[in-house]
Amino acid sequence: MKTIYEKSSPGRPGIRMSSLKISATEEIPTKYLRSEPAELPEVSEAEVVRHFTALSRLNFSVDTHFYPLGSCTMKYNPKACEAAANLPELTEVHPLWPQLRGGGMLTQGSLAVLYNTERLLSEATGLDEFTLQPMAGAHGELTGVMIMAAYHKDKGNADKDHIIIPDSAHGTNPASAQVAGYNVVTIPSDANGVMDFDLFMEALNEKTAGVMLTSPNTLGVFNPRIKEICSAVHDVDGLMYYDGANFNAIMGRYRPGDMGFDICHLNLHKSFATPHGGGGPGAGPVGVVEKLRPYLPISRVEKTKDGTFTLNYDEPKSIGYIAPFYGNFGIIARAYAYILSLGRDGMLGTSNRAVLNANYLQEKLRPLFGEKYKGRCMHEFVYSGDVLKPYGVHTLDLAKGMIDRGIHPPTVYFPLNVSEALMVEPTESEDRDTLDRFVEVMEELFELAKTEPEQLHKAPVSTPVGRLDEVKAARDMRLSQE
Repeated sequence: MKTIYEKSSPGRPGIRMSSLKISATEEIPTKYLRSEPAELPEVSEAEVVRHFTALSRLNFSVDTHFYPLGSCTMKYNPKACEAAANLPELTEVHPLWPQLRGGGMLTQGSLAVLYNTERLLSEATGLDEFTLQPMAGAHGELTGVMIMAAYHKDKGNADKDHIIIPDSAHGTNPASAQVAGYNVVTIPSDANGVMDFDLFMEALNEKTAGVMLTSPNTLGVFNPRIKEICSAVHDVDGLMYYDGANFNAIMGRYRPGDMGFDICHLNLHKSFATPHGGGGPGAGPVGVVEKLRPYLPISRVEKTKDGTFTLNYDEPKSIGYIAPFYGNFGIIARAYAYILSLGRDGMLGTSNRAVLNANYLQEKLRPLFGEKYKGRCMHEFVYSGDVLKPYGVHTLDLAKGMIDRGIHPPTVYFPLNVSEALMVEPTESEDRDTLDRFVEVMEELFELAKTEPEQLHKAPVSTPVGRLDEVKAARDMRLSQE
């Protein structure tokens, strides 16, 4: 496919400006003027539209393809939620208005969206208070650990120096803990794919500031001993942190607060409508139990006795400002619309269908991958591509073969504790026909691996660019036309 520059033809502009009555040199200082014209492509308006429309058709997205990306929940985003979040009454509000004298009364609707969303997330998680300010999941993690640190400092727990994190946690957990100043103690998974309880108890002591637990974890397994873990951590005055990146697996069924967690972050862009990926935008609100409320970031949205909403900056124990203004308001508004449209029963149904779809696919694919990985999963599951090694085929080859068949590859080579990992998350928004089509493609690729493995080594062959050097493509990108 030609670039827009290659399609350029001298003298064929897309638009002609009417003659200016004044010279540009009269308005712009000479030092800012170009010495020669910019090298812009000269193409007609129709060519521009066709070029970028053609480019858009080369993309894989949840609007065009099955996108079973494990751990990142590429679910369909209801267009009604998109429309609600794009109402001009929400998009045209200046973020400085609430801070200006009298401005709060001009932004009551937006403040109500923030306040009501906090209440809904509190109800969904069983935690007492929320901040919507964190701009992404990892930002929420850091905010939560900073709250943990502020709590221990306030109580005089100066000897707390480490946080316990299982090896099945999300990769950003250890980074967030270390950025907040804690050492990390990693606990390996047991034969069931959850944190080894005996090793955890050996590591737990009076210096433990807290435990960061993702459940279900990155293997799609729910830890059945959460209450025992929470009780043991609280006995040493530690805090339990719930990584809610996989919250869509338990939404409406279990609440982190009821299980004993003290802090929790949610990925609104994963569990509540917005597809994740491409670098954002995201939103990672953090919820806490009552004793941690004083340490939440400022400003806080509050409801006054007369029913109006206001911002409170007077929280002396707060960890302070962690983000501009009030978070990613557009993502929050989209999640608010999503929650209201589903209601309590809809949220539960979403979770149930996500788990059902994942287990349906896991069982359908078990004959291909073998019986090594037994048991039910939650919203995602992990298989190993080791079964293809005798044919000289790796998980990466399998993933590239899917692209030629119109399917975005699942997450590969993560989690790290599974060799040749292939992590599949079908989400609740996929129907049975789509899931069956995925199974057919996997069966076809397995047969190809056994009979013509070189075909998979060449994949993809249907895309404008074929197999790339993955490392070079990420670190040495070629962004110019030359």
